[in-house]
This record gives sequence, C-alpha cells and structure tokens, in this order.
Amino acid sequence: MATAYFLQLVTQMSDAATDQEHIEVLIHSKPQIPDRTRFILGKSSESPLPEMLKIGAQLAGLGAQVLAIPCITAHFFQGRLEREIGVPVINAIEETAEYLRQEGIVRAGLMATDGTVQSRLFQDTFSSYGIEVITPDEEHQAKVMHLIYQNVKAGVKPETVLLEQVGRQLSDCGAQVLLLACTELSIIKRDFVLGAEYLDVLEVLARKAVMECGRLKAGYERLLA
Repeated sequence: MATAYFLQLVTQMSDAATDQEHIEVLIHSKPQIPDRTRFILGKSSESPLPEMLKIGAQLAGLGAQVLAIPCITAHFFQGRLEREIGVPVINAIEETAEYLRQEGIVRAGLMATDGTVQSRLFQDTFSSYGIEVITPDEEHQAKVMHLIYQNVKAGVKPETVLLEQVGRQLSDCGAQVLLLACTELSIIKRDFVLGAEYLDVLEVLARKAVMECGRLKAGYERLLA
C-alpha cells in the first residue's frame, strides 16, 4: 500500500499537463522481502539486503536513473545499496533533515519502527543538521508499533487515538514537528485528518523524486502548513 501511495504522490506532485509529461516510473513491489526491523534488531538472521540489491540492479538494468525506497526502515541499507547498485538511492532521512533545517525546526518528534529508532538512523543524521530528535518513551513506542503491525500492516482500521497520544507525548517533550517516519503511518495521514504539526517522510521522498526526475508542481514547495 505504501508503494501504491508513493506512486500517487509522485503523480500528484508532478507539474504535467499531459500523460506524456509525467515521469516514467518503474516499480518492483515485493512484500516477501524479510522484515527489516526484525533483522536490524537481531531477532532474525534473514537479511533483506540480498533481495533489495537484486531488485535495485534489475531496475537499474531497465533504465532507472535514480532509486527510491518507500520503506523508511530499509534506509538502514541505503549507503550499501547505492554503492553496490551504482545508481543514486534517494536518502529520505537526509532530505527530511535538510527540509526541516530550511523550515527552522530544531526539535523533531520521531514516530517510526523499533528498527528505525534503535538503529539511530534519524538521530545520527539529524545531529549533523543541528536538529534534536525526540523519541517516544517505551509505553508510547509500543503504541507506534501496534499501529504499524497490528493495524495498518494487518489491514485493520487504525486506532488513531494511539497516534494522538504519541504525538501529545512528543509535543510535551518539546517536539516542534511530528515525523511520520514509517510508510504505514503515511497511510494513516492519507486516510485521516491529522494536525498541521505532522510531516510525512514519504511525502518528502516523493517530492525529492519529482525534483530529481521532473518538475515539481506549484504548491508542493512546502510540506508543512
């Protein structure tokens, strides 16, 4: 679903007046790739990297000039994917940090998988941009994981009250913006009205893909209200 939504975002954000002016997009969606969080946390020995490398090489072989991964946790492998495939792989985490710096944000609340949080993908990247990352406490991180795995991934209607509770805890700790840093959470933002303080990292990724490959439609220069 996140991949389908990513394509929708790329299409919506493209400044195109005809079919022919849209960006050519090659998609390989393989849900059978092993769970990224379980591998990163050492709960599984089944690495998702070999299949990701294989698919990336296939896309490059078909003519892809830039790659995007509609899975934020999978950015754990971004550097190696880019090096071994030999094609640029958009780094949604760095793009988000750059965007927030331009917006004058210095404290960001993070809603993401345990794998993303514990691997410090956002914390370490954002620190070089002068941005502090605030993560949920144990109780609220469990709510994030419930939303991701027991709600969206399971095809169950999201318990949005849990998202609100996590957002409130992060805001109370000083977060100026709330990052939806898992593409399952992006689906919640697509389907439900959230506050202006939420920033969807999948939107940042789609925006960068359009900027790399086409023309950004007016109105998408800013993603925060």
